[in-house]
Amino acid sequence: MEKGGAPVGMMPNGSPRILISAGEPSGDLHGAELIEALRRRLPGAVIEAIGGPRMEAAGAMLRFRMEDLSAIGFAEVVARIPAHWRLWRALKQDFAAGRYDLVIPIDYAGFHLRVARSARSAGTKVLYYIAPKLWAWGAGRARRLRDAVDRLAVILPFEAAFFGGLGIPAEYVGHPLLDQDPWPSRAQSRALLGIGAEERVLGIFPGSRSQEIDRHWPLFRQVALRMLEEGRCSRAVVAGTPAGNYPDPGPLEIATGEPSRVFAAVDAALAKSGTTTLEAAIADVPMVVVYLTNGWTYRLAVRLMTVHWISLVNLVAEHEVVPEFWHPPVRPEAVAEALRPLLAPTDPAARTQREGLAEVRRRLGTGGASKRVAGIAGDLLNQ
Repeated sequence: MEKGGAPVGMMPNGSPRILISAGEPSGDLHGAELIEALRRRLPGAVIEAIGGPRMEAAGAMLRFRMEDLSAIGFAEVVARIPAHWRLWRALKQDFAAGRYDLVIPIDYAGFHLRVARSARSAGTKVLYYIAPKLWAWGAGRARRLRDAVDRLAVILPFEAAFFGGLGIPAEYVGHPLLDQDPWPSRAQSRALLGIGAEERVLGIFPGSRSQEIDRHWPLFRQVALRMLEEGRCSRAVVAGTPAGNYPDPGPLEIATGEPSRVFAAVDAALAKSGTTTLEAAIADVPMVVVYLTNGWTYRLAVRLMTVHWISLVNLVAEHEVVPEFWHPPVRPEAVAEALRPLLAPTDPAARTQREGLAEVRRRLGTGGASKRVAGIAGDLLNQ
């Protein structure tokens, strides 16, 4: 379709119009980094977004805010269906009108797979950044993804070969965590948190979203109190969020702000599964990983999962580096037993895990993910 001598999506000066879509806070962060890289690669591009405050601050025009989209777990997603449906219908109209030259969905597979298919069927190029985890939930959905994208930009080393084997053009761009600002040193972090150089410190990472925190906090608190009572550590610091609810913390210290300060300061960690485990690996922090779900979500996950582990650290290493607890019942005693040796730096278990974390860091490679994704975007736009 033409408008003023240029395609509807393309601006009159030949600059492309791009939609970047994020459905949760991590996508908002990665989207903001990508917007900055696109500004350098395609300075005339018009960038619109479904996202949050970080993408807006990076210079995107927000057409929709993501706050009503974010959810975790199969059961929780059901409550978000009406908001997803309304937004999807609006986007389908945009795609049919040729509003965009390129759509870049970031993660958030359930909603974004529908968006990607609608965009591509309307003739819009699609670059999917942070691919759906088909390697975890089965390759049977590969045809849907293959029909929905022109290119995949993947952030885990094993994904390029996996998706390539399914006939989906995929490129490993590196993990966006490697592009974040350098973390403070151990001495700096301990000074900021008021921790002495010789104190042994346990880090607690129950998650960033209220559903995760509410689900993990009782068990994490119980295990941390046990470590303090046994003298395994002298401090327990929680990487908290301003909106998080941490009832009856007792001697546990809630540190809001950048989690990097806590990672850099602690000797070992109790962490929920997810990107947190890669952050700990990058910081060389031995950890025990826990992930708790409701019963319905767990039963469905067990039926669908095709991988042996839930933590990204173990998946990247392709063998067990960190102990995982997610099969119910997850008992505090078992978690505590796995955590004790990690709080003693000279313990063989701590040394062995650190060797595994070093292997994970080698496999992740170097930074530059956003720059590489912007380069792929330019290739798809022939610019």
